[in-house]
Amino acid sequence: MGILSWIVLGLIAGVLAKWLLPGKDPGGFIITILLGVGGAFVGGWVGTQLGITSFNGFTVQGILVATLGAVLLLVIYRLLRKA
Repeated sequence: MGILSWIVLGLIAGVLAKWLLPGKDPGGFIITILLGVGGAFVGGWVGTQLGITSFNGFTVQGILVATLGAVLLLVIYRLLRKA
């Protein structure tokens, strides 16, 4: 998948992560979307390393892995902002 596809997938994952973890985040919706892009990269990398998925296009499995990565980054971000 090209870099632009990863970014679009990350935007989708960021929106889904915000929907799954509602609440006031420091930085707002834009930070959540950026965390979604980062989560897509992290989830994609971890997924391919563990053999869970390989990204050859937009698939349900790819969106789920990217969303899980975005949720993980959002939780870590919230924990760090509280400290």
